Amino acid sequence: MASYDLTPRIAPHLDRHLVFPILEFLQERHLHEDEQILSSKIELLNKTNMVDYAMDIHKSLYHAEEVPQDMVERRMEVVGRLKALEEAAAPLVAFLQNPNAVQELRADKQYNLQMLSERYQIGTEQIEALYQYAKFQFECGNYSGAADYLYQYRALCTNSERSLSALWGKLAAEILMQNWDIALEELNRLKEIIDSKNFASPMNQVQSRIWLMHWSLFIFFNHDNGRTLIIDLFNQDKYLNAIQTTAPHLLRYLATAFIVNKRRRPQFKEFIKVIQQEQHSYKDPITEFLACVYVNYDFDGAQKKMKECEEVILNDPFLGKRVEEGSFSTVPLRDEFLENARLFIFETYCRIHQRIDMGVLAEKLNLNYEEAERWIVNLIRGSKLDAKIDSHLGTVIMEPNHPNVYEQLIDHTKALSGRTYKLVSQLLEHAQAQPAR
Repeated sequence: MASYDLTPRIAPHLDRHLVFPILEFLQERHLHEDEQILSSKIELLNKTNMVDYAMDIHKSLYHAEEVPQDMVERRMEVVGRLKALEEAAAPLVAFLQNPNAVQELRADKQYNLQMLSERYQIGTEQIEALYQYAKFQFECGNYSGAADYLYQYRALCTNSERSLSALWGKLAAEILMQNWDIALEELNRLKEIIDSKNFASPMNQVQSRIWLMHWSLFIFFNHDNGRTLIIDLFNQDKYLNAIQTTAPHLLRYLATAFIVNKRRRPQFKEFIKVIQQEQHSYKDPITEFLACVYVNYDFDGAQKKMKECEEVILNDPFLGKRVEEGSFSTVPLRDEFLENARLFIFETYCRIHQRIDMGVLAEKLNLNYEEAERWIVNLIRGSKLDAKIDSHLGTVIMEPNHPNVYEQLIDHTKALSGRTYKLVSQLLEHAQAQPAR
């Protein structure tokens, strides 16, 4: 299943610190040789200030007690630089650690700069030093300290580009500390800036959206409401266009979210069209499963893909999150996926058959006869299925479901206002972008 590992595609769009949790997961799953993972970690660490961690990895990789002299020298250099930055930022850090002094700050940044300069002799140099100190702390792996300092820096910074850079750093730090609620707030703040900012080039804006979506995977597959939120973000036209043009591998995560989401969404039908369109540029067992069920009506193929989907989920660092329950370890998303995938197959199969042999259905659902019968009985009891079971003949009889004309009319027209609004917005943007004559 290493062939379905998306790390080579995902890593270039992440901060190097965010790659470490992915490598840890791959190492635990033994998807690659340990030496290969350790070598990748060393390569990443060489571009950070996490020298002690790099030394530990080096010892594990080469089974040695000593480390190269250049690592020792690098450590001394990092410690020296850290002390210098700490001294440069000390006046502002001392101010920020004084609760009474901090109360003097206001929402007006210009007032704050003037007040700091006049009363505390703290100028733009010390504010810039705080940014460099926070950045260095992040590179050293002190994510908690970095997050605090970057938050405080953004409250004082008047440079929009530097403030944006600090927000990216704050988001990365919160993700690495697994503060999912705070990370989600920072993600939404960053999205708002990306969508409203005037970029030098449209491609820069697209690239920022691509980065945002890759970073968001950590949040959406750990946050309680993440599986709904990922659809809200990824399925927006501008973001879905970015996926299709630059990062089609993200379709795996959007497809998974649609499958495990309890609420059926009207966007799902449109998403199936995207899956069909993008089959030439990207496909994996999860996207192929949807194509089998909703495009090709290939139920045997869907059943085979379900088994492959299970392996993909277990070996994906975002989808394969394990939960310890006593002495057992489970992957909740895998269980939800398989349950809903069976329901997808069953619903689609039922649409084209009125009387279904239970044995055939059990085979399509990858269950034995008793399990399939119990599963269908539970669906009927839960009012998810309008059908009855003929135990004598061993068949499921579907009740006729005549579509309501009014509901169909509402379905076909409810998206018109939204599409009209989007079209007008695009025309206005295009008109405003044209140079005045």
